[in-house]
Amino acid sequence: MAKREKTKFITKDILKSSIIGAFQKLDLRYMVKNPVMFVVDIGFLITLLLTIFPTLFGGSAEYRVYNGIVTAILFVTVLFANFAESVAEGRGKAQAASLKKTKQDTKARLLLNNGEEKTINASELKKGDVVLVKTGEVIPNDGEIIEGVASVDESAITGESAPVTREAGGDFSSVTGGTTVVSDWLKIRIVAEPGHSFLDKMISLVEGASRQKSPNEIALNTLLIVLTLIFLIVIVSLYPFAQYLGVDIPISWLIALMVCLIPTTIGGLLSAIGIAGMDRVTRFNVIAMSGKAVEACGDVDTMILDKTGTITYGNRLAAEFYPVKGVSKEDLTDYSVMCSLLDATPEGKSTVELGRNMGCVIDESAAEQMEFVEFTAQSKMSGVNLKDGTMVRKGASEAIKTFVKNAGGTIPEDLEGIVTEVSNLGGTPLVVCAGNKILGVIYLKDTVKPGLVERFARLREIGIKTIMCTGDNPLTAATIAKEAGVDGFIAECKPEDKIEAIKKEQAEGKLVAMTGDGTNDAPALAQADVGLAMNSGTQAAKEAANMVDLDSDPTKILEVVEIGKQLLITRGSLTTFSIANDIAKYFAIIPAMFTMVLPQMQVLNIMHLATPASAILSALIFNAIIIPALIPIAMKGVKYKPMKAEKMLLRNMGVYGLGGIIVPFLGIKLIDLLAAPLLALIGM
Repeated sequence: MAKREKTKFITKDILKSSIIGAFQKLDLRYMVKNPVMFVVDIGFLITLLLTIFPTLFGGSAEYRVYNGIVTAILFVTVLFANFAESVAEGRGKAQAASLKKTKQDTKARLLLNNGEEKTINASELKKGDVVLVKTGEVIPNDGEIIEGVASVDESAITGESAPVTREAGGDFSSVTGGTTVVSDWLKIRIVAEPGHSFLDKMISLVEGASRQKSPNEIALNTLLIVLTLIFLIVIVSLYPFAQYLGVDIPISWLIALMVCLIPTTIGGLLSAIGIAGMDRVTRFNVIAMSGKAVEACGDVDTMILDKTGTITYGNRLAAEFYPVKGVSKEDLTDYSVMCSLLDATPEGKSTVELGRNMGCVIDESAAEQMEFVEFTAQSKMSGVNLKDGTMVRKGASEAIKTFVKNAGGTIPEDLEGIVTEVSNLGGTPLVVCAGNKILGVIYLKDTVKPGLVERFARLREIGIKTIMCTGDNPLTAATIAKEAGVDGFIAECKPEDKIEAIKKEQAEGKLVAMTGDGTNDAPALAQADVGLAMNSGTQAAKEAANMVDLDSDPTKILEVVEIGKQLLITRGSLTTFSIANDIAKYFAIIPAMFTMVLPQMQVLNIMHLATPASAILSALIFNAIIIPALIPIAMKGVKYKPMKAEKMLLRNMGVYGLGGIIVPFLGIKLIDLLAAPLLALIGM
């Protein structure tokens, strides 16, 4: 399960920096990036002028105090919106500060071409340099291990105290700058230029320095601008209409009305929601390369999942040897052990251990007389070539059968039955052959992770299809798919099959998410709309993905998708609340302004506010205080529950649509009851 970092919503340091940040963001050059709040800021400047020069636009000097009150409220409204964004940024900057502490000005042992060693500052390292890192030393920059095996403490990056093993070759050869070698030594080829390491990217991302608005955020911002322009035209048209009716409306009233009608609530919280979405992902120890990646999670329709590590524990261990007819179990055991002596995988080691437990006499020195043939995704088998020329292989059933046929051998009649039996047990059948003769099957047993059935059912409930990719044969794949509860599977899957599966789903208009850690996963990670790479994986995989999981837990893609859903729901809910607010404020202000000359409008004055002046101020005050009141929801997100889109829409319309009308009615009325007597005291 994902580890969620628990932190206070706001600390003293974040509060202090957010208050300072709120004032710094008052710069009009910054405010113009948020058009809705920019309009409010312009309104503030106009009312400030009217406070100093009340007759500037032909108004009366008696409104000087009232203009001053409106000015103060507008200033606070802008300040609250800036504060919301600063709080969201402050949480990221606090995390960035802790990451910066791990960036030490370390020394590096640079290995020169002539074999000599030179000590330099880590900041001087260039891409392609080779360094030697010994026990107790900090890895100076991101790199790929080219020689050595060592335990590495990655707690500075992942927060996980237990060291992990990193070694040359395979999918665990990538190391991150800022981590520490705690045993042995490593030769590392640097893969990042100074200032462009994974840690540098993390700091930049969580600080928000490189945050770009997502397409959905840009679309919503465009809608808010359009609504603002419409209300601006309405307000400008209202002035001559009022003059025609003989109603003298002060400019400050019109500005207040405009500010109340434009969607200031969501306008003030929009950036905070986007930043908070990335922050929530980060607190799950996942680094999102952009807000677009987090949002894409919320729109995911299909998830492509690797069986090993995601659905099963991945530690397939040899459990039994099944010989074919005419072959003794001892012979099968001997050859199985023989072709596993140089195999460092869990499958290979467990095969040797099982053989030893069954009485097989193992001569470790015999391995020196063999030529090891590594497993590849294309060949789907591994083994050894003996000194006498015999080729001993173990691998997938179809691959071994093809190998034996090409060598002029025949397929035993009972092989298919053994393979089927092992597959039906949910195990992986590993067929063994010596030359052109099939000897039998090694039964590799794996275990499906608990709780996945419920989690996949939860995804199915919100319309997400899950597809399992595995190199297993169709029978084994079907058994595990049924046990785990996935919607579909791709058996005997090769890297190119994943890309084809992703393209097929995308061709149907679906958004696809997938996880991966190997170099062969990189093309598929790049093709997917959401690619989650494991931090323990290769550099190629991490560069191709748009998210990196620091805990290297493939199942975390499930939580990340839910965070994306929560981000979209939060934005939609607060937008609904904001627009519903505008409706309530309309009923508060318009009737109060025109009831005196248009008694027919009294039917709309359902709030029965004291005076037009108190009605406008009450709506304006509510408009300001609702922004900080909603900051906790914007930061933490609307509570997410898996349900169908239609049901979710109705629920949110009820809670945030109806609530967005009721809350302002109550709030504005309460403020009016308090404000009216105070305004009466100053003669307004």
